[in-house]
Amino acid sequence: MSWSPARRLPVALPAALTTALLTSLAAVPAAPVTGHAGPGLAAPVAQAPGCAAPLTPVRPVAATPWPQQRYAPERLATLATGAGVTVAVVDSGVDIRHPQLAGRVLDGTDLLDPDGDGGRDCAGHGTGVASIIAAAPRDGVAFQGLAPGARILPVRVSEQQVVEGRESGRTVSAEDFARAIRWAVDHDADVLNLSVVLYADNPAVRAAVGYAVARDVVVVAAAGNLHDRGDPRPYPAAYEGVLGVGAVGADGVRAPFSQTGPYVDLVAPGSDVLTAAPGQGHHRVEGTSYATPFVAATAALLRQYRPELAAAQVAQRILATADPAPGDGRGGGYGAGVLNPYRAVTETGGRIAGRPGQVTALADDRPDPALVAQRARRATARERALLVAAVGAAAVASAALLTVMAPRGARRRWRPAGPA
Repeated sequence: MSWSPARRLPVALPAALTTALLTSLAAVPAAPVTGHAGPGLAAPVAQAPGCAAPLTPVRPVAATPWPQQRYAPERLATLATGAGVTVAVVDSGVDIRHPQLAGRVLDGTDLLDPDGDGGRDCAGHGTGVASIIAAAPRDGVAFQGLAPGARILPVRVSEQQVVEGRESGRTVSAEDFARAIRWAVDHDADVLNLSVVLYADNPAVRAAVGYAVARDVVVVAAAGNLHDRGDPRPYPAAYEGVLGVGAVGADGVRAPFSQTGPYVDLVAPGSDVLTAAPGQGHHRVEGTSYATPFVAATAALLRQYRPELAAAQVAQRILATADPAPGDGRGGGYGAGVLNPYRAVTETGGRIAGRPGQVTALADDRPDPALVAQRARRATARERALLVAAVGAAAVASAALLTVMAPRGARRRWRPAGPA
């Protein structure tokens, strides 16, 4: 059995292959959707000849991607950046050559090539996922990760991609995928990003996910992209203790491909998402694969900002602070709602109207820095106002005193002191 990166297919699958997907877990390609590269973006990685392709010059991305407009990572950075938190990306590897990922990727492992450390990516899928989490801000580049202080632990389990509708490249078995999860947990992952889908329950994978949950790891997984094929049950998203993530577009509406079902816990940006491309540059992609790392990054922010919270409490806060879905989520597929990283980090307890469960109560000892600054400005303004009022009152009192004293002095032939 093999696993499938949870991204949208660029071409329709024939019925025979659809059946194979549901029964034998035939892999779905990991390349980005074709036709989405825009001006100033690198060509889609599916067109790259392979891992050893030389880097080609690219222009930096100047327009701020819509997920960043929504989530404002620079605002979050005043609270947390994910520093000190390790996010394992079990995927196609992470290209350490990309300037925005350099120095942010730890030595990982490679279950395809035993001598590898996860630091190369023939497909581009894992690099894109990792960049949504931890890409560093750079002058002149509008794109950056949501938790740029986090460290990425790459675990390479696939190099599959599709070119002109044809699949190529290797993937690991479900059993090796389970080994990859356990390896990440044993190497101190705090958050586990699984932008992959198996469409059949596998005992080894189920046990590996349970192993991660029992060891206080936040596990986040893609909910899959086969909505038009009847929403087959996706794993690991459907396992207990896993945050299953669906995809929405810039309008907040569920993406047409994003699956619906009880395994969808919440949704995040997954349509027309900008990510880093292998080597350098960027490209646009879509799929629940790319919604998942926004949630994983939020978990990293929380694990830094509130290290005392257990993994289950982190997941609970993320769900309880999600924004309401459009139209109250009618039609399904939204779970608790749309991810809101800022609320997840700053909410200070109590039940959120319309949200499941209850936010883990937090002592209000880490107020929003913007609120602190606002209070400081108001305090300064009050002090100035009091000073002005005091000076004014003193002036009025002095004038009143002179008004009283001057006539008396005149009657007593008083004159101001002058030169002798």
